[in-house]
Amino acid sequence: MASKAQPLKIHFRKPKSQRSLPQTTLDIAVSSADAVLLTYQKDVILEKINRVFGERWITDIKFVHMPDNRPPARLKPRKTLTDEQKSHLSQLLEGVTDPDIKARLESFGLSMLERENS
Repeated sequence: MASKAQPLKIHFRKPKSQRSLPQTTLDIAVSSADAVLLTYQKDVILEKINRVFGERWITDIKFVHMPDNRPPARLKPRKTLTDEQKSHLSQLLEGVTDPDIKARLESFGLSMLERENS
């Protein structure tokens, strides 16, 4: 989840009395879907942060919705079919008379053969 979240800022509130501890809130930017997952892990995250930086350094975490700005995963370029594969697919579809069904089957067949080539 660390790759999906980004710390934004820390809010520090001084205590009103000398006996109480300061309140420190960490704002973390995440997409709304990831915020749900991280909310369930909030206590674990707080424990790990405070283990590294010291007891009660961060007292609360607030998840702020931000759009997902990660670059999209790059798709592998499709490999083209050989002439032999194309002619084999055409032979398989010769008996199909309905042009709509034939076009859909051809598209499906091309996708299947391209995956085999990958």
